[in-house]
Amino acid sequence: MSTVVFLGGGRITSAMLAGLRLGKTRHHLVVHDRNPRKLRDLKKSYAVVVEPDLNRAVKQAELLIIAVRPGSVRQLLRAIGKVNRPLLAVSLAAGVPLRALRKMVGPPMQWVRAMPSPVCRSGRGLTAVTFPETLPRADRKRVQDLFATFGHVVEIPESKFDGFTVTFSCSHGYHALATLAGAAQKAGLDRNTALLASAHALADGIVAWREGKHSLESLLEEAATPGGIAAATLTKMDVAGYGRAVREGLAAGLRRARANAGK
Repeated sequence: MSTVVFLGGGRITSAMLAGLRLGKTRHHLVVHDRNPRKLRDLKKSYAVVVEPDLNRAVKQAELLIIAVRPGSVRQLLRAIGKVNRPLLAVSLAAGVPLRALRKMVGPPMQWVRAMPSPVCRSGRGLTAVTFPETLPRADRKRVQDLFATFGHVVEIPESKFDGFTVTFSCSHGYHALATLAGAAQKAGLDRNTALLASAHALADGIVAWREGKHSLESLLEEAATPGGIAAATLTKMDVAGYGRAVREGLAAGLRRARANAGK
């Protein structure tokens, strides 16, 4: 059992703690945050150890999780200062590359980047990780095993990290659900029925694809018979700019990620 210290007690830390507890982790979990209320809430909800003092929190860490907003990373690492012992740190800050993290705090601290989804609180998470080439295999396994507690882990090159980040966000699903359900209400359904029908259209269909043996193309062909209602619906969405809207949204997310890299 090792000590995992979270610096930052926000939403992603809460989601990870929920997933780790659900997965019956054996790690000793410690959380630091400047906000006493957040610490009280996390201690009550997840029975974790809380540490209001930053330096004392870092001293306990065998694995350090940097879970603050990208714009706050530099300030946090300046407050930590130089680390005088080998320490593996995992940054969850979107858009902040490994080279920038190493520049802020270098050896003997070793850096990894990870991007977990808030869905990890349910045990159905997806986390991307990227490692420096020099990181030992044992340290890679430590990181992968931690995130595998609450879902699937995929290792990708850092050059692909921003593209993954803007694509995998569960916000796409929630946004699509809200949009489709809102349109269904305007078509005459009550809210509960609209949400039920929309959730089935989005979630259950995708689960069928993930767990089945059929290609996405064949499932689309099966669901949208030429000349039918579904085909007419999808065609009109495409003509109205559905694909363009998605592409422009991802492009905006990529621009934000690149801006974060400069902070």
